[in-house]
Order: sequence, then structure tokens, then C-alpha cells
Amino acid sequence: MTQAQRSILVVVHAHRDETVDAAERVVEALVAAGARPVLAADDRDALAQERPAFADIAALGEDVPVEDIELAIVLGGDGTILRAAELVRDGTAPVLGINMGHVGFLAEIERDDMDDAVRRVIARDYRVEERLALAVRVKDSEGGEIYETWALNEATVEKASRERMLEVVIEIDGRPLSTFGCDGVVVSTPTGSTAYNFSGGGPVIWPSVEAIAVVPLSAHALFAKPLVVGPEAAVAIEVLERTNGTGILWCDGRRSHDLPPGARVVVRRSEQPVRLARLHPSAFTDRLVRKFRLPVEGWRGPDTAAVPVIGDARRPT
Repeated sequence: MTQAQRSILVVVHAHRDETVDAAERVVEALVAAGARPVLAADDRDALAQERPAFADIAALGEDVPVEDIELAIVLGGDGTILRAAELVRDGTAPVLGINMGHVGFLAEIERDDMDDAVRRVIARDYRVEERLALAVRVKDSEGGEIYETWALNEATVEKASRERMLEVVIEIDGRPLSTFGCDGVVVSTPTGSTAYNFSGGGPVIWPSVEAIAVVPLSAHALFAKPLVVGPEAAVAIEVLERTNGTGILWCDGRRSHDLPPGARVVVRRSEQPVRLARLHPSAFTDRLVRKFRLPVEGWRGPDTAAVPVIGDARRPT
């Protein structure tokens, strides 16, 4: 009995020369190792315009079902990684990000380590980390469900018109918290806490903490500070019918839905987490310092007398 060929999805920002070159190297390495590279159909078409050989690569959904994908290798920035998470959402494949962008908070490694990363993928030398995701439902003024989606980083209710303010009421676990006018409300996961949540004044949440952040944007209210609620909390944002205009829901900046007055957005923990492939143990503190270029001059080092081990990473007490 022959062993089934391994299918590895390659997700790439197909309109940059450096990522096209990187995709070619990754595909060649996978083929040489006996694995089957797979591309999203849109990526394959775009890459084939640059390099005709890409036209012969198997397409996700057309040639290979998402359930057969073992892992997704992502060449790009955080936006490309979010797109990859969307592509494999109906399967179980973890996502490995190789940063070809700028900040690249979700990426595991930088482009200089790409060849080693592919080698370790082929050797199955990685661990999988599960990240809390959000389930998002929109109901109309009559209580009927009209839209359903999910988010890895955040779900954001925003005003649709620049010149108009959005009036909302916030509800936590079935109880009203506050009503105010605002530009919007961000509901974020720990993974997304360094993205829109952070820009809006919300707290950075360590990935090991299971929680949901709620951050009003430019709110006209005395009590409209960022909140952190438990991972099982249900957060509801209702667009009040007296609002002069409409709102819009955005999830990860990729999926949107219009919100008429009276619409209600309910956000809670998704039963299906997002799986990220990790190659190296890494303290989240180090990632913050590196990505945000934080000053740490003057630090004298950890207390070496007691350095507990947390999983694979060591940290000072």
C-alpha cells in the first residue's frame, strides 16, 4: 500500500517580485522532497502570469480539498497570514508564517530563515499552537440572524459615513453596560491585541491569556474605556435605531457586512481555534521588543536564581 502524497499549501502575496521568487524556491523544495505543493486558485493565476510554470501547480479546492492540506506555508505579512487562515478554515492545517512584509507580528520567522523552515516542515519538526478565534453573528431588528462569520484578530463595528457618529449600546453576557456615540467598537482576541485593538488604545494581551478585549473608538462618554472580559463572555453591540446613518462590520479587515439601524452584532469565542505552526520557543516579550523596537537599555538580566520553565520557553520571575 503506497503512502498518500503530502499536500502543502503555499500562500503568497503574488504581486511582489521577492515573494514570487520565494514561492518558486518553496515549491521546488517541496517537489524535491516528494510533497505536493498546492496554491489557491487566485494565487496560481497571478503567479502564472509572472512564471508560466506555476500554472501546473495543484489548486486548492479544484484539485486538492482543504481537508487534505497538511500545513500552509505563508510568504507575506500579517494580511497574507490572515488570508491563509481563511483558506484553511474548513480544515485542520496549521499556518506557518514567513515574514516578507514589515512588522509581521503573526509570522514565525523572517525571510532569511525560509530554507530552514521548509526543511523543518518536510521533517514535521514543528509544534502547533492554538489561538482563540471569535464567532460573529449579526441579527436584524427583529432578532433574525442575517450574517455569520469569524475572526482571528478582531471584529469591528464602525460607522459607515465619516461625517456621522454611530450610536451603540454595549451588552456583556446579556446585561447592558453603556450607551454612547462613537466611531466604532473593536472586539479583539489576544492575537489581535497588537493590531487594531492596540491602535485604538486597547491593552496588549499575552497569547497565553484567554480573554476578549472590547475597545470603544472615539467614544462620547465618561465610561468608555477598554475592557477585558473572560473568554466565554458574549459581547453584543447594538446599533441604536436613532442612529443617523448605518454601520458596518469588519472582521480581520477582510470580511464585511452592512449594519442598518437596529442591527445587533454578537461576538463570542469560536469553538474552532486557529492553529499556528511554531518552529522555535519564543518569549512573547521578546517579540514585542523586536517588532516594536522597544528600548531595553539598562536591563541587567533576569534573576538567574529562579527561572521557571513554561512549556519550551524560559522566563524570569
